[in-house]
Amino acid sequence: MRYKMTDEDKFLIESALEEDIKTGDITSELTITDDSVMVGEFLAKDDGIVCGIDIAAYIFKKLDPESEFSFKKEDGKAIKKGEVFARVTGRIKALLAGERTALNFMQRMGGIATTTSHYIKVIGKENCKLLDTRKTTPLLRRFEKYAVKCGGGYNHRMGLYDMVLIKDNHIAANGGIKETLDKLYKHSVNVPVEVEVKNLEELKIALGYPIDRILVDNFTIDKLREAVSVAAGKIPLEASGGIDIVSIKEVCKTGVDYVSSGALTHSYKSLDISFNIHEK
Repeated sequence: MRYKMTDEDKFLIESALEEDIKTGDITSELTITDDSVMVGEFLAKDDGIVCGIDIAAYIFKKLDPESEFSFKKEDGKAIKKGEVFARVTGRIKALLAGERTALNFMQRMGGIATTTSHYIKVIGKENCKLLDTRKTTPLLRRFEKYAVKCGGGYNHRMGLYDMVLIKDNHIAANGGIKETLDKLYKHSVNVPVEVEVKNLEELKIALGYPIDRILVDNFTIDKLREAVSVAAGKIPLEASGGIDIVSIKEVCKTGVDYVSSGALTHSYKSLDISFNIHEK
């Protein structure tokens, strides 16, 4: 898988470099007198899923336009502990200046991709798609949601602008789920619509509207089975609410179509990667 870089992405990456370098890498300026071309290798220190290859390549190219980046494994592929999976050849000062920013992106994105892949393995052959949420690091959502895809998951809405998702607070503000949906469908809606329900009564009401998906939130396993029976395949159901790698298999076995978990992007462990420099 390859990352499609936008101008916004480039701005964020360059801002990350600016945060780290500011007026210059004073350690390298004071200790590196021969700015010759060397090789930097990315070494996996644990098994996992690689993610962020194109971001790292952009970082080094930005610091040294003549640098050359190569990789054995593209994003979404498994890497093994002890494996050198990417290399960059460039000026030593550029390699040192870009090292931490490149690793910060790759370790975090790799951690999300790896965590997602673990969830996918647990789900196994159940006919249930794993979704992420908006519980992401501010400004880094595109990178983190891309990492979920690299791990085998699917993206939920990107933000508030690309999907209608009526949640409990919308329903409370309007005095009920029927009142809220009636208000919604007075308008012409040209994006997907999902509504959250907190019990079977709300589910039955929601099934009477042309909704694309219904979010059954914080249902017990038994209640999820009931919800699947009530919906009877009319509208896809998404389970959510505190779902983790321990509970996800049982949730999927109830017959829901989707399961979403914020843990993919807020409770992952960064992938351990080192960056080692040597002569050509």
